[in-house]
Amino acid sequence: MKRAGTLRQGSDLSDFSRGHCLRELLCRGEQPCLVQPSPDGQHLLLLQKDRPPPLPRVVAFQRHSIAGADLERSWQPPQPALVGLLFLQSPVVPGSWVLAMVWEHGRTEVWHFVVAVGWQLLQTLELCQGARARIVSVCGQGASLVWCEERPPLGAHSDMSKCAFRFCVCARALEVGEQGVRLGTVRIVLHNSPEYQILASPQHVFLVPAAAGFATASKFLLIWHPKTAKLTITAPSAGFIHSKVLHSSSESDFRKLLLGSVGLLSDFAPLDIHTSAVSNSGGLLLVSTKGAVNMVEPDGTQRHIFDLEVGFLAQGSPVRLKTFGSILACVLAGVLYLVDQNSGRLIGKEVLSVKEVHFLESPGEEDSIQLLTQTGIYSFSLSKPEDSSRPEPCLVEMVFEEACRYYQRRSLSSSKLTVEKLKKGGAFQAPVALAAILQHSLHQKQKPAQSLQETYAKLLNTMSLELQSYMSLELLKTSVVCAPESEVESYCKELVEQEVSRILHSDMDKDNLAYLNSVFASFPKAAWKATRSCLQLQHNGDGLLVARATPEVWKKVLGGPQLDEVGQNGMVPLFELICASFLRFKPKWLPSFVELTQQYASMSWAYSSKEGPEGRVPLYKRALGVLARKNEHSEGDDEMELELLLCSKRPKAVLQALHLLIRLKRWQRVVEVAEKFSKLSPLLNKEIFITLLAEFAEHRELDPYLDRLWPLCPAELTASDILTVVLQHLPHSQEDPVPFSSEGNQLTVGLLKPLLQRVMQRPSVQDEMYLDALQSPTFPPPTPPREH
Repeated sequence: MKRAGTLRQGSDLSDFSRGHCLRELLCRGEQPCLVQPSPDGQHLLLLQKDRPPPLPRVVAFQRHSIAGADLERSWQPPQPALVGLLFLQSPVVPGSWVLAMVWEHGRTEVWHFVVAVGWQLLQTLELCQGARARIVSVCGQGASLVWCEERPPLGAHSDMSKCAFRFCVCARALEVGEQGVRLGTVRIVLHNSPEYQILASPQHVFLVPAAAGFATASKFLLIWHPKTAKLTITAPSAGFIHSKVLHSSSESDFRKLLLGSVGLLSDFAPLDIHTSAVSNSGGLLLVSTKGAVNMVEPDGTQRHIFDLEVGFLAQGSPVRLKTFGSILACVLAGVLYLVDQNSGRLIGKEVLSVKEVHFLESPGEEDSIQLLTQTGIYSFSLSKPEDSSRPEPCLVEMVFEEACRYYQRRSLSSSKLTVEKLKKGGAFQAPVALAAILQHSLHQKQKPAQSLQETYAKLLNTMSLELQSYMSLELLKTSVVCAPESEVESYCKELVEQEVSRILHSDMDKDNLAYLNSVFASFPKAAWKATRSCLQLQHNGDGLLVARATPEVWKKVLGGPQLDEVGQNGMVPLFELICASFLRFKPKWLPSFVELTQQYASMSWAYSSKEGPEGRVPLYKRALGVLARKNEHSEGDDEMELELLLCSKRPKAVLQALHLLIRLKRWQRVVEVAEKFSKLSPLLNKEIFITLLAEFAEHRELDPYLDRLWPLCPAELTASDILTVVLQHLPHSQEDPVPFSSEGNQLTVGLLKPLLQRVMQRPSVQDEMYLDALQSPTFPPPTPPREH
């Protein structure tokens, strides 16, 4: 196992005042206690609950270098219990803080530590407005307190369904000034809600459903954004995110908030949460009962970090979580895990001699972790030892991790496959061979090349080009990190082009698609140029858009996860990403691109095949969906919608485009579209002509184009059919009809006469049946000669 550092004892508990008392409290009994260090690491508060004798109490300890009066508070069990020890920032003096001790019935004691004097009680305040309110969870955010309080119903025999929504989430500023401490006005975040555990980051507040809460509420989390007054509902595992800005207190009602989402949320599985904590980056860390550690970001998205080596976590099993920079430290069952939050890699694992461990603040020592135990304070250094051997390359670890996911998806066994099992098992030779090749090729520049097996050597020769490409990509990434600001943009363009090309030539799964979404969002112009290069898009001599991409690349563009498979985390399929780039940088090319993709889809998949893209949602509709999601709509959007409908050449889309042109009163274009698309099929020709004939009957806008309109009349339409359509669409007049109207906009027989003459002069079907007989050289035929 790789070691991230060395665990050493920094000092015993005598560093703190009354160290023998602190050791005694930590060693007594097996009941858990709350250890709360101050932000500067100079003070330590220990809260013991439900442990008579002695009485439950709070004891404060400080370093020997700080002199002053001690703080110790205890209470009788029938009295309201202490629910929170919070260090709040003081807005008056930057960097200073006060201690808020919040009791269950709302009484709040504000304490301040003065050097050489000790702890001083500044003021006692009442946090809750109602006398019957009971605080169940409280946290501090900056200089404010946020809490969840229970408001019991007034009636003794209240409806039990309403009793589940008897909680309220409130916030209140705590202002510390020269004249004393003052509470701000109560801000209602959520009322008529189930019970929530409140956790705060510097910018956001997370509302985690309580274990014994309402059944529906246990399926999602709430995230409150105080600055924007926005509340986000998220079911991370299901990919559901919905945000709403709370303009008034009436919109803060829990049931009204869920009114539009309750049907969707009812189908989700309950959240599996064993332990929750807030990271220093502002995300919410969640540990499931199966040992999976996930991070929920403030925007509601979730990413997996690590899996602890545990079968099942019981409800009473303590799990300690704390982040130090980019390192996540986790203590479970006497084992310390150190995990890189960014990559999810285990960088250190240490078996501790004690199970009860608390993390301490270590300001100014970002490269070390301080642990408080019964026997002393231990420090774990995160720096690499100078004499350590070269660690295993990160790429090799990634090979085994990816292989675990690959084989686990295809395994019929319920047992979990780990990296250690994969390395020792011997059943899967592919990752072992690839890891050996990578270690050989990546180390040969630093030290003499090691000998490879003959089979591996042949494989290395086959993979040499791919390895060179990977090494050049890694070198380019290093150049981006080390380059000056003036050169970063050019390096990023090259890097994005290589990354887009790499993904388009690999399997398009959800992970790769999510990565592409982030690339297109972070580097839109570079991603657009990379897409043009990969698809080889250009205009030919006739002004038409052509693409010389390989069939494999086209399948990545049209295949892969679709919109109904990628969830609702803002991720869109690759075809939609490319269409959005066309709209942003080259909108005139988008209809031609959609037409190109339709041509490829028709060649690669059977018509309306469920496996092909046209068997799900037609490509022109997907492009129209991208157009509808534009943030800013312009005058050219109607023209773009028209071109996308016409480029599909589908009958319904053509008719929809025709109606759009009629609504815009663009009659010249109406006739042009009718002339062009009437040739596609007799049925579409009939639909187009009847649509235009109805418009001709209603108004006189098409009169200048009648000489181009009448030749489109289908052969199967008779004069009676034409008159029926005209009579059905004549405008209804409020006045009695007169023979000669002064307005001059009525339909006359003279306007319809050329069409009726054209139809009447055409030979009928019966005439065509006897045409051969009627055109014989002699009629009637000559009499046959008589026989004598």
